[in-house]
Amino acid sequence: MLRFFDLDRSEAAKRSVVERIKDFDEIYEIFRPAKASEQAERCIQCGDPYCHNGCPLHNYIPQWLKAAAEKDLEMAFRLSNEASPFPEVMGRICPHDRLCEGSCTLNDGYGAITIGSVETFISEEGFKKGFRPKFSKKKSGKRVAVIGAGPAGLSVATFLLREGIDVEIFDKQNRPGGLLMYGIPGFKLNKKVVERRVAFLKEAGAVFRQNMEVGKDIAFEELVENFDAVFIGTGATKGRGAGINGEDARGCYLAMDFLVNIQKQIFGEEVDGAIDVKDKRVVVIGGGDTAMDCVRTSLRQNAKSVKCLYRRDAHNMPGSRKEYLNAKEEGIEFEFFASPKEILKNDSGEVIGVEMVKTRLSSADKSGRQKVEEISGSEFVVEADIVIFALGFDPVAYPFLAENGIETDKWGGIMVDENYETTKAGVYAGGDCYRGADLVVTAVRDGREAAKAIISRLIR
Repeated sequence: MLRFFDLDRSEAAKRSVVERIKDFDEIYEIFRPAKASEQAERCIQCGDPYCHNGCPLHNYIPQWLKAAAEKDLEMAFRLSNEASPFPEVMGRICPHDRLCEGSCTLNDGYGAITIGSVETFISEEGFKKGFRPKFSKKKSGKRVAVIGAGPAGLSVATFLLREGIDVEIFDKQNRPGGLLMYGIPGFKLNKKVVERRVAFLKEAGAVFRQNMEVGKDIAFEELVENFDAVFIGTGATKGRGAGINGEDARGCYLAMDFLVNIQKQIFGEEVDGAIDVKDKRVVVIGGGDTAMDCVRTSLRQNAKSVKCLYRRDAHNMPGSRKEYLNAKEEGIEFEFFASPKEILKNDSGEVIGVEMVKTRLSSADKSGRQKVEEISGSEFVVEADIVIFALGFDPVAYPFLAENGIETDKWGGIMVDENYETTKAGVYAGGDCYRGADLVVTAVRDGREAAKAIISRLIR
């Protein structure tokens, strides 16, 4: 350990741009054992580990870094799986630069430990060695219904199964995984990684009910009556437009509709109106990770050109910096300080362009945030055949919520108490359906903490 003077930070190798833009395979390679051990040896084993505190899951990062450095793979595997339901997923998709690595003591001056890459290595190498996550073989006799097979739902199921509580998961999609399966492109997360974790849950006794939407294919009241508790993890999938004229033009899409549509096409699943961007000029409006997913997906779908428009600058983009840099490497064009005013369309109602206005940032307010100001008379037009809005998401107002006395806040988020219990006794919620669109890791944490509360109520 403590070899940060001798060893520089080393990122996981990436496939060449020329090759990776041709497919949806993951772009990052997995560390080799020697490289993972070497990078883990850079850890200084802080007495007050900022990486641990910077991780929403409070993973035992220094402990499994030490085990990895000492080549004790089994211990590293056990530790990395202790607080996280699927560390091999989080090692791939978490914005580490904003969380654990951003909090690393070495980040200022020496380069943070490559925590995400080491985390991914530990799981993948562990699976090669035959290691498997642990679940209780002793059953409690209790059953919990989980609505939604996304990050929060899979997380709550994992921690319930560890305590011998059976789970049955009801999900409206063809495949379990939610955002992990349909919303995050394969070049960031190979779908076989998600399928493997789902297989572990099935082996532990989880029952998945796919293509079954609660409130439509099965009554919510039936779940309440037949299970000892219910967890709602339906996410926030209702996309936001820009609220401008012309959004009804043919060729305008919301980000998640676009990403799900493309992923279903890749799976060979039926879609209601396939979206085709081949040989078209694509404009994506937004600056977060979802916007980066959209521009990079469009590129791989052989768009003629792909441009990202954002009303602030690169420094103020809300997503992970590595995703922005990956998009730039792949040839995406960015236009900063630009805000949409109107979607332009032809007589047939098809998109032909976006009228934009240039912006600037005002002086910072008390919170340090700068407001966006439009520059009068600076309008300009960006030609486009396809416009994708990546401007955030809201929870869906499922009718069964109000019908069963489950209260929501003014933004549509399900209201919960400190135990993640809703205003209906025995019904819990977590993830984006409660807090609004947020990181996968926070949804995973909600699922874990809700599971603890359910466990405490049912068997302790």
